[in-house]
Amino acid sequence: MNNQSKFVAISHKIGRKDKRSRTMSRKGFTLQHRVIGVFAAWAVFFVGVVYAITLVLGILSLKSSQDPIGDPFFSILELLIILMASLMILCMIVVHAYAPPEAKAYSFSALVFMILLVGITSCVHFVILTVSRQIEAAGLTWVPLFLSYKWPSVAYALDILAWDFFFALSMLFAAPVFTGDRLEITVRILMIVSGLLSLAGLIGVPLADMQIRMIGVLGYAGVAPIVFLLLGIVFGRTQQVAGDIG
Repeated sequence: MNNQSKFVAISHKIGRKDKRSRTMSRKGFTLQHRVIGVFAAWAVFFVGVVYAITLVLGILSLKSSQDPIGDPFFSILELLIILMASLMILCMIVVHAYAPPEAKAYSFSALVFMILLVGITSCVHFVILTVSRQIEAAGLTWVPLFLSYKWPSVAYALDILAWDFFFALSMLFAAPVFTGDRLEITVRILMIVSGLLSLAGLIGVPLADMQIRMIGVLGYAGVAPIVFLLLGIVFGRTQQVAGDIG
């Protein structure tokens, strides 16, 4: 074999190795998991971007920083939260399918905590969206204690429980699933950072200081969208193991 032939053979070998490094295999991970995972993960990211833009526009529309955000921005924000939370469940279902056998207990726990998050926050935001303002218009003095987004209130406390606690646990339990290459390690690190920041937001509750609680917002609204964007890439490159019927 001449030098040119050797060079071509080596180039083809390197090319096949690079292709394998970009495409991962996972037993039990079907085409359906891949499609749903990519769609849901990227949808969470894009809905999060739309939410951030809508929030900024809503704040800019205020005449005073003390005023609450009004419609249509308020209603759009509530709907986006419900939609985004529902998509997160789909992501965690796929994370559970993606997890290797030794990490299934972690991924299942992450899925359960995500379901708790979505159940609580969806109920809270749907009630606030549909009936809170109508009840408040009736002039009942107790309404702000239950349905307002000013601390302290029951609705606010439930949403803190959902995002600062259950979301945090979901991220922390999902993190051990990702132990592969550099991309997976990045996902793992960002999940841990997102979870710890979200948990740190709970410090604001006993101190009755919602400015401190904004640390948690950095976790689930700042870091988490990047996590889901990278999850979409991880799912998109993963193939079903040949001969595996899922």
